[in-house]
Amino acid sequence: MDLDLDLDILLTAMPRENQLFEALPAEEWAHWLPHLERIDMPLGMVLYESGASLSHVYFPTTAVVSLLYLMEDGASSQTAMVGYEGLVGISLFMGGLTTPSRAVVECAGQGFRLKADLMLEEFNRAGPVMHLLLRYTQALMTQMTQTAVCNRHHALDQQLCRCLLLSLDRMKTNELVMTQELIASLLGVRREGVTEAAGHLQEAGLISYRRGHITVLDRQGLERRTCECYAVIKKEYDRLLPSSLAT
Repeated sequence: MDLDLDLDILLTAMPRENQLFEALPAEEWAHWLPHLERIDMPLGMVLYESGASLSHVYFPTTAVVSLLYLMEDGASSQTAMVGYEGLVGISLFMGGLTTPSRAVVECAGQGFRLKADLMLEEFNRAGPVMHLLLRYTQALMTQMTQTAVCNRHHALDQQLCRCLLLSLDRMKTNELVMTQELIASLLGVRREGVTEAAGHLQEAGLISYRRGHITVLDRQGLERRTCECYAVIKKEYDRLLPSSLAT
């Protein structure tokens, strides 16, 4: 069979369901395909623990993953979330090999994983893959920094709006399966505070909350109610990660 035809078949065999996949040149995508493993990512699945060596990097497609910082007393707070726009495990190619954060599936779905040694090999080739991953890392660092600022300076209902909007950006539905306990853990606050904040948003007609299911009724209303942090994060992702970046 003709080599060009082989490549065409390979490229169309699997859709590019993650935006980083979309940004890869055709030759790079063809090289990655045989090594990608599709996996289920159920709610609460731990992709890695704090301090653990990374055996894989993960590319969510329909799942959303939270990166959490854990305190000695067991309390936690979300530093960032990752969905189909990115990958989980940047410390691998940034030289750290381990990370102080914990990665947990926040919204169930699917994704792909790639072995750590293969990811390092791709990164160290210093081509379009390296530049793409560095741009993604900058966007993720912006999210982490802005989240820390938001948690320190803004009201809880504004933080909740930011959390919901970032989750919506990483899903293809306006309904989120998120308990108040989970949201409290992500924001690093008491459950009672989340109950009150969610109640305010529901009274304003922005969301509907029932038994761990949040339906966003008015996204534009959420955007008006949240602080500037959401817009800062979204603008940086849009600037750094257009779908045609690496082609």
